[in-house]
Amino acid sequence: MIESRQSPALRRAKFLAACIVGALLLGGALVLVARVFQARALAASTELHARQYVATTRPAASPYGRPLTLPGTLLGVFESTVYARSNGYVVRWLKDIGASVKKGDLLAEISAPEIDQELSQAEAARVQAAASAELARSTADRWQLLRKKDAVTQQDLDERLSTFNQAKANLEAADANVGRLRKLQEFNHVLAPYDGVVTQRNIDVGDLVNAGNGGQGQALFSIAQVDPLRLYVYVPQAYADQIKIGAQVTVTLAERAREEYRGSVARTARAIDTLTRTMQVEIRVPNPKGALLSGAYVQVTLPIDVNAQALTVPTNVLLFRPEGTRVAAVDARGRVRLKPVKLGVDFGTTVEVLSGLEASDRIIVNPADSLADGDIVTLARSGE
Repeated sequence: MIESRQSPALRRAKFLAACIVGALLLGGALVLVARVFQARALAASTELHARQYVATTRPAASPYGRPLTLPGTLLGVFESTVYARSNGYVVRWLKDIGASVKKGDLLAEISAPEIDQELSQAEAARVQAAASAELARSTADRWQLLRKKDAVTQQDLDERLSTFNQAKANLEAADANVGRLRKLQEFNHVLAPYDGVVTQRNIDVGDLVNAGNGGQGQALFSIAQVDPLRLYVYVPQAYADQIKIGAQVTVTLAERAREEYRGSVARTARAIDTLTRTMQVEIRVPNPKGALLSGAYVQVTLPIDVNAQALTVPTNVLLFRPEGTRVAAVDARGRVRLKPVKLGVDFGTTVEVLSGLEASDRIIVNPADSLADGDIVTLARSGE
């Protein structure tokens, strides 16, 4: 009877134990399966993030006959800073900024009482020297008459003649000093050195100015001759031999794109700058109506045909490395090849490539500085 009573309890215990063991085995299997899926997802995510996605583009051919356009700044053919030549106070000024002036026009007046006093003193000394010279002359004349009568010795006559010569030298020195001070007094009138326009006025009535161009704030005026204007451009070495003296050029302003102004090549440096590999060219631009302003930023179109065989690429594909300029090209297998290139004219957003690239090359846009030769990349999109 006891065994029959324990048998159902034992069976229930075994059943519960089997259920627990099954649940544990099932839970362990689920954990293993979850870990496998997580490992696979982690590996896929790691592989995905390890890829370098790049955008690419292809070089474009330069349009045939495209003229060479370079930036420049307009300057007056003459630009001068006018300084004072005498010490004193500004009494008045007659020309302000923007005023047109002719050569010799009065710009300002300076009061220099020290020079006036020195001139008065020098004139008085000159009168004294003239009186002494006249007395010495009359004395020498009388002694010459006396010598003819043998009333005085030759030595006495020589002494009187020497005194007369000294008096004449003193008079000449006094005349020179008076002339010098009168010239200095003329400098109290500040005059325009040539026809032009006043671009700066740095003085006002009552200002104390010093002679010469030394010292801070001593510049009185700035003047520029604005017809014609001049500007300098720097032509790349590849096109330097095409620049001819007298060649006509076109000048444009960004704010007045529809207006064109004509100029001509006045001279060239006839040498290549070893640092920039460019040649300096001076251009003269007539400006009879004053439509162009000195200091304006302009674009100059030169009569040069850019090489039709050259390629152009965006400037954001260039890599500047210590060994030289490079571009990153991608082959069919997605492998990076860093190619050295020789650059030509910089057009702003694009630059000319004279050698090192083929038209079929696929090049990376905005390449990372860490990009190395042989890296594997994935193409995200193409700008071809």
